[in-house]
Amino acid sequence: MIIDHYQLSILKNMKGPLFYAKILLFGEYGIIKDSKGLAIPYNTYQGALKKSEELSEAAQKSNLSLQKFYNYLLNLEKQDLVHFRLNEFKVDIEEGMYFDSSIPQGYGVGSSGALVASIYDKYADDKITVLENLTRDKLLKLKHIFSLMESFFHGKSSGLDPLNSYLSLPILINSKDNLEPTGIPSQKEGKGAVFLLDSEIIGETAPMINIFMEKMKNEGFRKMLNEDFAKHTDACIEDFLTGNVKSLLSNVKQLSKVVLVNFKPMIPKTFHKIWKKGIESNDYYLKLCGSGGGGYILGFTEDFEKTKTILKDYKLELVYRF
Repeated sequence: MIIDHYQLSILKNMKGPLFYAKILLFGEYGIIKDSKGLAIPYNTYQGALKKSEELSEAAQKSNLSLQKFYNYLLNLEKQDLVHFRLNEFKVDIEEGMYFDSSIPQGYGVGSSGALVASIYDKYADDKITVLENLTRDKLLKLKHIFSLMESFFHGKSSGLDPLNSYLSLPILINSKDNLEPTGIPSQKEGKGAVFLLDSEIIGETAPMINIFMEKMKNEGFRKMLNEDFAKHTDACIEDFLTGNVKSLLSNVKQLSKVVLVNFKPMIPKTFHKIWKKGIESNDYYLKLCGSGGGGYILGFTEDFEKTKTILKDYKLELVYRF
């Protein structure tokens, strides 16, 4: 990973531990309805809690957001699921604490997840840590806590983004009640790649989730989700974890087709054409990264250099090589 001067200055000034962005490689929307998913940490972007007497405009905004989050956690305490040292949190906010982050907001890479993870890490009593034996029960408890915490930002949250950021491990979601840390094949110096395409549009999660929930009232849509979408998603996860690149690209193509037909409102209009072009040419395949509506779009290609040339008018970021 290459770190530029801006990121280096952020890293030098950070006080708390770093929490990374995440990418949900597979399972967007499906995990809401209990199908499989695979999330990986993305350490190109990170954030940490920091204090300063002189706050920039962005830091002031973050500090104000932390104040609101503090009020939200006061109510969460009453549920008796987790206890925070809220007095300590309040004092730190008053002393100019903010979340210093390079993770782009509204991009589907877990900006609020990293913040939630950092708050839990710093202020939760009897916290579950990555150093202990992470049983399924502990993982589910953590996910539940994070789900309630992150709901402050999205209205509804699976808790997966903060979990991924907190543990900094790839997580395989078999179902809502069955999660496990997993290993992914080490990167190779091949021509193929997983990449991010910057839509340069800020996406909002809540409206996209609302569209999805509305679509779920349609029996045909539910059938598609339970059959085609789940089938191709599961196959993609299996292929990715076993390093079966040829089969992976074939299944990602099928998934890309299903998403283009059934999740059109989640794909920014200006990208419908290049989405379709990728499927028809077999040069690359696109899929949603998170809830869509903007932010990043996830891409898979057999030849990253060729894809960079084809998509030269867009900003691409390399995630993983194979």
